[in-house]
Amino acid sequence: MSRLRGAQQDVSDSLRGFRTPKSEPSVPYGLLRAARKSGSLNLTNRNLEEVPASVYRLNVDTPEEARGDASFGASDRWWEQTDLTKLLLSSNRLTRLSEDIRLLPALTTLDLHDNQLQTLPGTLGELQELQQLRLSHNQLTSLPLEVYSLKNLRSLTLQQNLLEVLPEELRQMDALTELDISDNRLTELPSGLGHLSRLQKLHLCRNKLTSLPDSLALLANVKLLDCSGNQLSDVPACLSQMVALEQLYLRHNKLRQLPPLHAPALKELYVGNNQLESVAAEQASSWSVLSVLELRDNKIKTLPDELAGLSALTRLDLTNNDIGVLPAWLGLLPDLKMLLLEGNPLRGIRRDLLTKGTNEILKYLRGRIKEEPDSAGDTPTAMTLPSQAAVNVHSIKTLKSLTYSDKKAESIPDELFGAAAEIAITSADFSKNLLSDVPPRLSCCDLVCSLHNLVHLDLRNNQLRDLPAELKNLSKLHSIILNYNRLACFPEVLYHMPSLESILLGNNQVGGVDPTRLLGLVRLSTLDLSNNDLLNVPPQLGLCTSLRCLSLEGNPFRTPRAAIVAKGTDAVLEYLRSRIPA
Repeated sequence: MSRLRGAQQDVSDSLRGFRTPKSEPSVPYGLLRAARKSGSLNLTNRNLEEVPASVYRLNVDTPEEARGDASFGASDRWWEQTDLTKLLLSSNRLTRLSEDIRLLPALTTLDLHDNQLQTLPGTLGELQELQQLRLSHNQLTSLPLEVYSLKNLRSLTLQQNLLEVLPEELRQMDALTELDISDNRLTELPSGLGHLSRLQKLHLCRNKLTSLPDSLALLANVKLLDCSGNQLSDVPACLSQMVALEQLYLRHNKLRQLPPLHAPALKELYVGNNQLESVAAEQASSWSVLSVLELRDNKIKTLPDELAGLSALTRLDLTNNDIGVLPAWLGLLPDLKMLLLEGNPLRGIRRDLLTKGTNEILKYLRGRIKEEPDSAGDTPTAMTLPSQAAVNVHSIKTLKSLTYSDKKAESIPDELFGAAAEIAITSADFSKNLLSDVPPRLSCCDLVCSLHNLVHLDLRNNQLRDLPAELKNLSKLHSIILNYNRLACFPEVLYHMPSLESILLGNNQVGGVDPTRLLGLVRLSTLDLSNNDLLNVPPQLGLCTSLRCLSLEGNPFRTPRAAIVAKGTDAVLEYLRSRIPA
């Protein structure tokens, strides 16, 4: 027996040099040394299964070279090391993160995406300087509640995880400007989501959502909202209160009708792959600045004439619907560059024409307009492109819009108003001219009968110094654009127009505003006073709680400070209210 044990011992001793003891993963010392100088450490795609202790203790332990007798040059002063602010650990095989992450309190960016993390330590909540936290493409089913206390976090990306619920504590992360929770298993959203007042981008796509919370209406700074790939059968009307919303994605849901969207800034609307059968006329008439409209893969049979009023539209996707007749007014859309029609049972248009592209199709449609008789007279209407005619009667009738823009004109032709005398005009665009006065016929009594439905008035890029008192006759006006004029004060007449929801006065010379009188505009949600001559902002402006978007940047006032203005409307209004004398 003793011989056998001795032989085994000899074998064991002979193999000792071939065994690889399990040790902590190492990071090249040169990287750590560089990180102490730069404040940034990139360990992406290094096949790490855990984060080495030397990384957590980077700013705690004394560097190796400090323990020797080496002399240090100006570039090697270890005692002047920089705290680590950026740690990139993506595309590894991490399954856990140590609680020692608390030893890096100066971190502003932590990138852990594309790993195998199932949980996170609560000590993440101690990284109060953190601004970016990237956790996408992991296996997280929840976040520790401590994470929601990160008050300075600006960007949180959680796509491609296993989240089934988000807690109400989410509301605490009020510095967030970007939140991506797409590709999870969420069936509902917390109402606290609406308290993220600085949020600008919100990605909710590819979850299992059947509804959206009404609190989304409070997100007055969101510019992009992506709800694609869920199970939504309807969308709350409150989305219209998201006054900054520019891009809305609702693809691949179960929508049978479009929500009543009246978002004044909406530029791109994507509702492809739903079950839509029609587009309501009142919806189409409210998309005044829409440039992209995707309606593909639905069941739409006809298009409302109100779509002809989308003068900013550049792309219209109608692929795979049930449209049988193509309306001729599509040819009058001045900026349309892409019209997609494949997969529709179109009649009255040659199939080969559809293969020749948008320009040829629009040319054909304009030709049809010229051939159609004008129902108001006995002779055919000699229709030409808007840029080729002073007065386009057909366009006025179809679009219900007076447009005389970018003509460098000092006055608006009487013929334009004459052509609109019997038409319920809803929009007027006289921008980019040389007008020093508002056209008298716009608000005079003899024309009120045809303009009493005017909702939108665009007078930007002119030379206006004031507005006439008669403008208050436009009792249904919702928005007025006056950017880039020569207005030295807030126009008096606007205080007498309670129907206004949006006033844009950016890039003028406005020196003051009366907040007490502004309170009378109870529907006002958007007020742009950026790039003017405001020397002070009256604290009482904070009482205008209907405001969802207040733009003040570019003025010479000292308070509120730029840092507060940058936080958004809610922060500015709260600050102003705090300045009101008791």
